[in-house]
Amino acid sequence: MRLATVRAGGATQAARITGRSVELLGVPDVRALLSTGPDWRRAVDDLVTGPADPDTVDFAPLVPAPSKILCVGLNYRQHAEEMGLDFPVYPTVFAKFAQSLVGARDPVEIPYGSRSTDWEAELIIVVQGPVRHCPAAEAASAIAGFTVGNDVSERAYQNRTSEWLQGKTWDRTTPVGPVLVTTDEVGVSPDLAVTCSLDGELKQSSRTSDMIFSPPEVVAYLSSIMTLEAGDLIFLGTPSGVGNGRRPPEFLTAGLTMRTEIERIGVLENRCVEASAPASGATASPAATTSAKAARPVDA
Repeated sequence: MRLATVRAGGATQAARITGRSVELLGVPDVRALLSTGPDWRRAVDDLVTGPADPDTVDFAPLVPAPSKILCVGLNYRQHAEEMGLDFPVYPTVFAKFAQSLVGARDPVEIPYGSRSTDWEAELIIVVQGPVRHCPAAEAASAIAGFTVGNDVSERAYQNRTSEWLQGKTWDRTTPVGPVLVTTDEVGVSPDLAVTCSLDGELKQSSRTSDMIFSPPEVVAYLSSIMTLEAGDLIFLGTPSGVGNGRRPPEFLTAGLTMRTEIERIGVLENRCVEASAPASGATASPAATTSAKAARPVDA
């Protein structure tokens, strides 16, 4: 099954997509659908309210307001190797917030003045229900399916300290979607091609089988720390080929089109634009000189 959250009539609405057919559902988004309970799959037929024109569908972020957006860094072997880092013993966890999310075709905002904003194609888990202290052998049952994301990161801020959050959750930087593909179609630890291109030039090309921690292992680990809830998003890390891992480094600039694709799931296509200038007297832009005490650069 393929599910989406679309914009319709000034609001959002969940939808089921079958081929070119788009059926609107009587709930406001995918999170609301998953929150109906463990039988949410069987509820879909009863929730259909009518068709939508597939040529005019406007994709919102798959889950516009998740309870949590959790992310795992350094989760691809080749990416850790390109950065000269040891494989982590435990998942490296950070977070994002809902203000960072945009839809599959929406513009991505480069922070004003930034000269170090990077791309990071990622597979994302969509959690299907409350889960806590779930062993890895049972974690598959907590995964509704997967979607596509790009963990766009402002590296100058990320590397100011050893904590990465400040580089990861800038407003309107993180595309997620276009659809949730359920596990009955792709499995719980899928081996899928992951790519990211800028204006047609391939920058990242790998497979999800290069992950260090599998999706069920990540769910089990995170559920030992907190309750995972319906509609939570878990970014699973990026493969090699990020801009800051290149020599010389390369970064996103306004005017570029970023295309993020995961086999059998979908495509994000986002034009990069520069965010509006901050008000006079506001905090300096990312282009400002950073402290000489900045943490060792890490890309994740």
